[in-house]
Amino acid sequence: MSTLTVSVVTPDGPVLEDAFEMVSCKAESGELGILPGHIPMVAPLTISAVRLKGEGKSDRIAVSGGFLEVRPDKVTILAQSAEKPADIDIDRARMAKERAERRLQDKQADIDFQRAEMALKRALNRLNVYENNF
Repeated sequence: MSTLTVSVVTPDGPVLEDAFEMVSCKAESGELGILPGHIPMVAPLTISAVRLKGEGKSDRIAVSGGFLEVRPDKVTILAQSAEKPADIDIDRARMAKERAERRLQDKQADIDFQRAEMALKRALNRLNVYENNF
C-alpha cells in the first residue's frame, strides 16, 4: 500500500517524521481521515490525539491544537506542543488534570475559566494518549 510522509513539528523542533498509510485527526470542522492522494488542504486542529496507521502498527500523538497541512504525498502538523506516548510525563499530566479540575470547581472570580478548561482538555488528552498506548 502507498504511504504518506508525516511530519509533526513544534516550536521546540521535530517530534516525528515517518511514513504511514493513514492519518486520522480532529480538525475544528470535524474528524479527518487522510490517505495517500488526498486533495491539498489546510485545517486548524483541536486538542486531540492524532492517530497514525501503517505497516500493521498504530501510533498516537497528543497535540495541543495547531494546523494540519495536507498534500497528496505528505502531511505536516504544526502544533504548539506534541508528545508521543513514551514522552508523556504521566504524573505531571495527572497533577495538571487535578489542578485544572480544582480551579474549575472553586468558582473564584479571579480564575480564568477558559484557561482552566483548556488546561483540563490538554491534560485529559495526554492521559488518554498515554493510557491507550500502554
